[in-house]
Amino acid sequence: MTMKPNVRRLGLAALLVGLSLALPFSSFGRQERRELIDPPDRRAGEGEGPFKTLVIRGAILIDGTGAPPQGPVDIVVEGNRIAAVRSAGTPGLPPRPNRPPEKPDHEIDATGMYVMPGFVDLHAHFRRLVSGAPAEYTLKLWLAHGITTAREAGSNDGVNFTLRVRERSARNEIAAPRIFAYARPGARGGWRGEVRDPDEAREFVRWAAGQGIDGLKLQGAYEPPVMAALIDEARRQRLGTTAHLDQTGVAQMNALDAARLGLHSLNHWYGLPEALIDARTIQDFPVDYNHQDEQHRFGEAGRLWEQAAAPGSDTWTRVMQELLDLRFVLVPTLTIYEASRDVMAARYADWHDRFTLPSVWETYQPSRVTHGSYWYYWTTADEVAWRRNYQRWLRFLNEYKNRGGRVCTGTDVGLIYKLYGFDFVRELELLQEAGFHPLEVIRAATSCGAAEILEPMGRPVEFGTVRAGQLADLVVVDQNPLENLKVLYGTGAVKLNDQTRRVERVGGVKWTIKDGIVYDAKKLLADVAAMVEREKRR
Repeated sequence: MTMKPNVRRLGLAALLVGLSLALPFSSFGRQERRELIDPPDRRAGEGEGPFKTLVIRGAILIDGTGAPPQGPVDIVVEGNRIAAVRSAGTPGLPPRPNRPPEKPDHEIDATGMYVMPGFVDLHAHFRRLVSGAPAEYTLKLWLAHGITTAREAGSNDGVNFTLRVRERSARNEIAAPRIFAYARPGARGGWRGEVRDPDEAREFVRWAAGQGIDGLKLQGAYEPPVMAALIDEARRQRLGTTAHLDQTGVAQMNALDAARLGLHSLNHWYGLPEALIDARTIQDFPVDYNHQDEQHRFGEAGRLWEQAAAPGSDTWTRVMQELLDLRFVLVPTLTIYEASRDVMAARYADWHDRFTLPSVWETYQPSRVTHGSYWYYWTTADEVAWRRNYQRWLRFLNEYKNRGGRVCTGTDVGLIYKLYGFDFVRELELLQEAGFHPLEVIRAATSCGAAEILEPMGRPVEFGTVRAGQLADLVVVDQNPLENLKVLYGTGAVKLNDQTRRVERVGGVKWTIKDGIVYDAKKLLADVAAMVEREKRR
């Protein structure tokens, strides 16, 4: 068995990692690794374009609307926009020759390959201040997995840092998805402190709008009048709103309460099962529960959905219908909690050895001082509870989607054995586990996320589908993702070659195109692997 990054070739560092389980990170001088370092400019050969004319020839198109695949097609890109999507011939016959434009500036032969819209991650974080991962590492892992848009949900590393990265990405100075910057009330970046009353809430929102922030990431611990003021002023300023309704505030405001105030979307699911509880008004917390003990917090979170009303019950149906009427958007971030139902599987995922930085791996280890490292003594009973939790949660999501609700993709990764890019693909697999058809999964990952970001801002939806006039954000893969979503992993999918009788890995995104710039996804992954190797040696 291959050893994982916390012990392989790290020498003394491995000992320090072990000791860090009992001592604060600052004891080992990690602060110098937590400085906010801006990503470097694009280097020579790091993305080609945009071109006056780019043509992707002979592809099979999955357009992001939920429509079935069609092809072969030629996708013509002019600058950073899709100019045309044209039939390239008849399936099973040679493609038509001399298809216009005959002499483009750049051409990709995508015969037999699949093209999709660029993916949208609605719950992304840099997490530099937590794990020491440089922004370049995070951005390249996102791009290498076809993520062309990332919503930084809270600007945890500071508003100014997120805005700098957003603007440099918009100018394509760096290899990065386009960034939408959301801020928490009281976030670092010039605001004077916490938000304590409705007037101050409105003042903060106006300040955030003046800074160029795209939306707000709200927590659940605000008093209802403060939350109401934040959401209302955000709507007036045309800012998006999303929330993590954590357990410290959900007794005052559950997901239905927040949706009635105009909250646009919900991250995770906190507040949703609480809106479905019949027997009481709050979760049945044990009498010795302590929210600051994260094993208590996440252990009991895994026992919450079974306290909610049963699927198909009057309460279940009534709450769901009201959320549907309010056009409430769910961003479940299924992957970030998946380790709770099988920690060993998450710990030994294929990609950790080559692509997980030692500093990131360190944050995954059981620790009472690192958020999300709650494996103090994780039991079989905890995992069984979380598996049952997922069954109810997944059922709600699938029914919500089937009744016309919007369920979009987000990940919240960088903690809990979950890695940037790779676990976006895992999020797609979990939606399929919930009952989504693979075409519905791709729609959740593309057009759904684009609408969730742009609609509250009053902006036209200009990415998330492959059609003329849209931004040229595209993903090209040489295997069929509808047959097997695993082919989107940077490590590919394991497949037995019946001709050679050898096990191979197939797939992995071949090209990610953002704003008409063509990135070699395999090269981006090689850059990340080199970063990891350098860090291990250091």
